[in-house]
Amino acid sequence: MARRAAPASAAAGAAPGRVRRRQIKGASAKGASAKGRRGGAAARTPPRRSLLSRAVRAVGWLLLRLARWGLRLAAVAVVLAVVLVGLTRWVDPPGGYYLLSERMRLGVVDHRPLPLEDLGVGVARAAVAAEDARFCSHGGVDWAAVRDALDDYAQTGRLRGASTITQQTAKNVFLWHGRTMVRKGMEIPFAALMEWFWGKRRILEVYLNVAEFGEGVFGVEAAARHYYNLPAAGLSERQAARLMALLPSPKTRDPRALSSGLRKRAGRIAAGARTIAARGDDACFAATS
Repeated sequence: MARRAAPASAAAGAAPGRVRRRQIKGASAKGASAKGRRGGAAARTPPRRSLLSRAVRAVGWLLLRLARWGLRLAAVAVVLAVVLVGLTRWVDPPGGYYLLSERMRLGVVDHRPLPLEDLGVGVARAAVAAEDARFCSHGGVDWAAVRDALDDYAQTGRLRGASTITQQTAKNVFLWHGRTMVRKGMEIPFAALMEWFWGKRRILEVYLNVAEFGEGVFGVEAAARHYYNLPAAGLSERQAARLMALLPSPKTRDPRALSSGLRKRAGRIAAGARTIAARGDDACFAATS
């Protein structure tokens, strides 16, 4: 009997060993499973952004904000320009930044704005002959004159002006003086708006009322009285041409004492004014009645 019981006790002794091995295997499997879960979590967690990527994202965000603000400011500027040009279609502008700055510098300026019909067609023709012979045919910018100026610059190295009367009026009323590409670029949309809202007669009227003809002398009416003691409508063809020969350097010239070269220029202006009248090139601004 004792010999038969021995295998049973051996089997009983072996059972705890098998249990322990199973526990060890279970623990190993659990450990492997936990490591797998941790590894999967680590794989799903995105790596920390580098300093460079953060900087790139910050710069991109800043540029986007600046672009949005730039578009908003541009929209405001467009609306403001339309309002200003539309309003001054009927309301006489105070003269612009330059006239106001001269008034502050000198204390007083001679400025006597009048309707175009009271200024006289003679000075209007002289102004067009002197400053913008294609005034009635262009849409605010004389692109042919711009090309001619660029050709002259390529040949001589000197850049001459190619601004139309519309562009000069935009500069005098809405912008500032000084040769800068920013201002020249801004003249173009203002010129287009003025052609659309004002028309040729109004543009020429405002131009003749705000153009500078001497130290503290603004407008052709003030200039006619200052130099000749006459109203602008009472100027002769020769006197009107001499006044326009002051441009674009009125502070250093006097129509009553022009140099030989400026007297010749005044003669060409007078001849140009006669040609404008003969050809009917003043139809866009001369009174029809």
